[in-house]
Amino acid sequence: MFFILSKTAGFLALPSNLLIVVALLGLLLLLVRFRRTGMALLIAGVLLLAIDGFSPLGALMIKPLENRFPPWDPARGAPDGIIILGGAISPSLSDGRPDPALGASASRITVVAKLARAFPAARIVYSGGKSRIFPGHFGEADFVLPLLESFGIAPSRVTLEGRSRTTAENAAFTKALVNPKLGERWLLVTSAAHMPRAVGCFRRVGFPVEAYPVDWRTPKSGVEPFSHSFADNLALTDNAMHEWLGLVSYRLTGRTSELFPAPAR
Repeated sequence: MFFILSKTAGFLALPSNLLIVVALLGLLLLLVRFRRTGMALLIAGVLLLAIDGFSPLGALMIKPLENRFPPWDPARGAPDGIIILGGAISPSLSDGRPDPALGASASRITVVAKLARAFPAARIVYSGGKSRIFPGHFGEADFVLPLLESFGIAPSRVTLEGRSRTTAENAAFTKALVNPKLGERWLLVTSAAHMPRAVGCFRRVGFPVEAYPVDWRTPKSGVEPFSHSFADNLALTDNAMHEWLGLVSYRLTGRTSELFPAPAR
């Protein structure tokens, strides 16, 4: 039930979706007797959509998320295992194609080629199932092995977790699958903006991990004051809102123990 509610509410809460709905509602009201209300909603929807698409609002929202966990320091020594969270592969686009279709978060999985070479003894776990309300026949994990083999990674090093649909399930199912031992060190690879919520979920199930953020969407310092891509700015705002709302909802439902998880001291 949480999965369905989170996906439905998440769709409606994305600024781009919400503002389009507001503008369309205003347009409909213009056609009936509520013209004043309709005009107000139409203007508000279009104006706020323009602000989202032409201003650095999305970058300002996502920056604190991306900077919450610093890049991993290899001086700490070799990890025992590497966990990659799903989100890099599109199962629907990969089905029937000769190669997996990678999305905007492709660096979640492409970075594994470097990590596997640097730490040849580390176990590799890919956690990602069917994360859509109306899933197809395959999940992300079904397309991972051929891609990792093309990186030169032996299948015997790889463990696939293909049941999870949410970040909380990533954490719970991965822990049950790998049964980490006391003192083992595991890297967690996911998008920088997603890392606070992901680390919070793993801590909640008693699986301490070390953050290895990738897939940054903003520069290291500052933000770009203006972008020529309206669509990219909207996507950045949507991504940021998705993560902030996810942090709140996960905390309220007990899937994390902290509202805004930070690096361990």
